[in-house]
Amino acid sequence: MRKKVLAVTVLAAALAVQNAAAKSLEDVLKEKGVISEADYAAVTKSRPLDYKIGKGFNFTSSDEKFKLSLGGRLQTRYTLVDSDDTTKTTPSSTWEVKRIKFWMNGYAYTKDLTYLLQVDFVNGGSSKLLEHAYVDYRLLDEVQLLAGQTKVPFGRQWLNSSGAQQFVDRSPASDAFRPGYDAGAKLHGDIAKGLVTYELGLYGGAGQSAKRATTGATTANAVATRLTFNPFGKMGTTESDLGNSAKPLLSVGANYYGNVLKKTTATALETNNITLAGTSGWLGSGISTFTTGERIDIDTWGFDAAFKWHGFSTQAEYLAGQAEGTTSNKILRAEGVYAQAGYFVIPKTLEAALRYSYIDPNRSKANDLRTDVQGAVSYYFNMHNLKIQGDVTDTHDQSRGRVDDMTYRIQAQVTF
Repeated sequence: MRKKVLAVTVLAAALAVQNAAAKSLEDVLKEKGVISEADYAAVTKSRPLDYKIGKGFNFTSSDEKFKLSLGGRLQTRYTLVDSDDTTKTTPSSTWEVKRIKFWMNGYAYTKDLTYLLQVDFVNGGSSKLLEHAYVDYRLLDEVQLLAGQTKVPFGRQWLNSSGAQQFVDRSPASDAFRPGYDAGAKLHGDIAKGLVTYELGLYGGAGQSAKRATTGATTANAVATRLTFNPFGKMGTTESDLGNSAKPLLSVGANYYGNVLKKTTATALETNNITLAGTSGWLGSGISTFTTGERIDIDTWGFDAAFKWHGFSTQAEYLAGQAEGTTSNKILRAEGVYAQAGYFVIPKTLEAALRYSYIDPNRSKANDLRTDVQGAVSYYFNMHNLKIQGDVTDTHDQSRGRVDDMTYRIQAQVTF
């Protein structure tokens, strides 16, 4: 039965690629040299309705002062977990639609005023349906102002789209330290054509689609900042060297996130919409350290680097956090790291990758470390727009009695 399902999936993907690869008349004429680049630009510029793979349907006004793009992404996943835990007598098997995202973006009145609205119909239910909702004004490349809800700028892998990952999903270390989404404003820009990029944001501090309670809560805002250096030219956060870079690309980054939260009950903080305070976050796992009712000062740091060249890519991050109770003066310190590398066995098509992830959620506590060793294979039909990925993970979790879990995942993704 599983072989039949896989065969149908592969066939459907192949048909989708064939349809997506269909070219317009002007594309064919340009490739054959019948029309020049200038002619091609003039023809495509005048299209009131256009479609671009991975960018969706694009509507442009005749005066080109307004543009609206509609698109989406679907991820379907199968997961098999085989555990050493003696209480689990059989492996667990799960089929799921991991993400269904739709977005609309574009510009209004001027190309310098851009906007984005994005929802995810799977993760978080109705309370977290809204992910991105912001407007962004570009004064200069070096000076841009964004207001609304978006990702808090902390961590290279977190800032990379879940649809542009080298593995089936992000590393456990990244998931444990990322703040998640939040509403606020940030100043950002590219200096010297992307040689240096910066982001400086002030946020509500309650997390995705949430605000602080009106009584008994902290009133402080959260702050986040990120700085990257790209000595060979601007390099984005997208993983894998799908472009088969002819010249080496290097990016080095650093970030900081600070917030103040209150412990409301023995097992909960003021809000779990801040991802690092959730059940899988380093702060959430160490909540018992603090006294109920006290405020907790949170400081998180991160350093990262990424490199791409001729189909080879690698990146790594070191992440650290500290939480201090303002009443008990107790301190919780955590750290995590991951490193991964991949290479295209067949350029732009077939990639193999390896990753190591490590988390110590409480550096003062023994026997609570978690390590993950992963291997992945990805087949790209059309870049990240249409791909099938599979990975295998060996998880060693000391907090669960030093058990090892073997996890097998396969995921298909289409962006339209």
